[in-house]
Amino acid sequence: MNEQILQPYIKLDQFLKWQGIAQTGGEAKIIIQQGMVEVNGESEIRRGRKLITGDRVTIAGTTHRVELP
Repeated sequence: MNEQILQPYIKLDQFLKWQGIAQTGGEAKIIIQQGMVEVNGESEIRRGRKLITGDRVTIAGTTHRVELP
């Protein structure tokens, strides 16, 4: 049998709302599309990018570490 281990994840736009960086999904979309976000040191413009525990999201020089249950 080929079993997959599923890790919890959160999408980038949801993470921005969860952290209080964006107030709405629309605001998160704009922030991401403007190229203001880096994930693990690389520019990211996909709002659906799946983040897992340990990923680092940087916006305006501030880095947030993803910690999921």
